[in-house]
Amino acid sequence: MPLFALDDELIFPPVHLSMPDGLLAIGGDLSPARLLLAYRNGIFPWYEEEPILWWSPDPRLVLFPGELRISKSVKPMLKRNVFEFTINKDFSGVISACRQKARPGQDSTWITTEVQAAYIKMHELGHAHSAEVWQDGKLAGGLYGIKMGKVFFGESMFSHVSNASRYAFIRYVQQLQSEGIELIDCQVQTDYLESMGARMIPRRMFIQLLQTLIN
Repeated sequence: MPLFALDDELIFPPVHLSMPDGLLAIGGDLSPARLLLAYRNGIFPWYEEEPILWWSPDPRLVLFPGELRISKSVKPMLKRNVFEFTINKDFSGVISACRQKARPGQDSTWITTEVQAAYIKMHELGHAHSAEVWQDGKLAGGLYGIKMGKVFFGESMFSHVSNASRYAFIRYVQQLQSEGIELIDCQVQTDYLESMGARMIPRRMFIQLLQTLIN
């Protein structure tokens, strides 16, 4: 399969033309219009340094909110409200923490200065949202992503305190479900998210769901 080079035109190739690992295109920019077009078509940016790389993996990891699985060890934490939970209280703090958080097997982060600025702009425009959990007045964990129609596209999460990101994720999934969100995109396979009910589905099915759930 060819690797498509993007220019200033707001267009992406069909996702079925992506490479076996999901890489679809290279180049372009992180303007709000291009990002929204990408998510609407099941594509997301993921790269460590320029040029920008655009991906659409097959299969796709997703969570249907009704399938959220809460472990026995976490249920007491939720019942006791061990963290304070908020939404969109500190988007900049969340994405900054996600950028700085060391991750096993990774020497650097994909959240570059350019990516951070682009998603803060998306937040200012009302497209990107964050969920935070706090302990003793300090940011303990959280996540952020893009909301379109009845879909939430998860991007990254972090935790400074044990179980903080899990707590934030569960609380936010419950909140999203109450708002009518029917699909949460988790992008690529992780044992962590699968332990909370996420599962792999064919990309074809994922794209069909986007066409139905994004107005």
